[in-house]
Amino acid sequence: MRSIDRNGVTAETERVPSGVLGRTLAVLEAFRTGEASLPLAELSRRTGLPKATVHRMLGEMRRERMVEQLDDGSYRLGLRLFEIGERVQTHRSLSQAALPIMEDLREATRQRIHLAVLEGVDVVYVEILGANLLRQIGSRTGGRFPAHATGVGKAILAYSPAAVVRARIDAGLERVTPRTITTPGAFQRELQEIRTKGFAQDREESHLGISCVAAPAFGADLKVAAALSITGRTRSIDPIRLG
Repeated sequence: MRSIDRNGVTAETERVPSGVLGRTLAVLEAFRTGEASLPLAELSRRTGLPKATVHRMLGEMRRERMVEQLDDGSYRLGLRLFEIGERVQTHRSLSQAALPIMEDLREATRQRIHLAVLEGVDVVYVEILGANLLRQIGSRTGGRFPAHATGVGKAILAYSPAAVVRARIDAGLERVTPRTITTPGAFQRELQEIRTKGFAQDREESHLGISCVAAPAFGADLKVAAALSITGRTRSIDPIRLG
C-alpha cells in the first residue's frame, strides 16, 4: 500500500517499475512540489532503480529536454514537459469552461477554489484559484490526492459507476488524517448522503483544520466529468450556505 506524505504525494514507489515507459514515469514522478532539483542518488532511492540505470535514463531524457542538469550535478524537470502538458485539450477546455464560475466563487466566498477530475482512484487538480491562501494545503495544479479523502473526489465518486467506486475501495481507503473515512460501509453511506444532498464535504479528512464543500460537474452526456470545491479553514466553512 502506498504511503501518503503531507502534500498528498506518494512517499515511496510501491514496487520497482518495469518497462521503459514505467521506469521513465517513475523518474519523472520522483520530483515533488517545491523541490528545485534532485541528485542522482536520491532519484535512484525514490524509484528503486540502480544508479547506473537512472544515470543512463537521465542522459537520454536530457537530450530530449525532459530534464535539465544543473552545475552541481543535480537534475530538475525540463521545459519540454510543460510544453507537452499545454497540449492536453480535455483539461484545458474544462478549465476554460469552469474558470468564470471559479472566479465568481472566489469573489463571493474569499476562499480557495479547486477544480478536479478523477484519474484512476485519485483526483487530479486541474485548476486552483486562491493558491496563495492556506499554504499548509499541499494541493497544486497537476497534483493528485486519494479520491476518498477529498470533497471533490467524493463528489465525483458519488455519481460514478459502481465499478469506479469499487476500484477506489479495493485500492484501500488510506487514513490520511484521523478523520478520514476508512471502512467500505461508512464510505458507501457517505456517497449515498452526497447523492441525497447534492454536494460533498471534506470534514478535515485530507488536512486537519481544513474543510471544504464540493459539487459534481456533469458533461453534455450527463455523466460526471469533474468537481468544484470551496476550501478553507474549518471555522470559515458553512456547509449549508456554501453547499
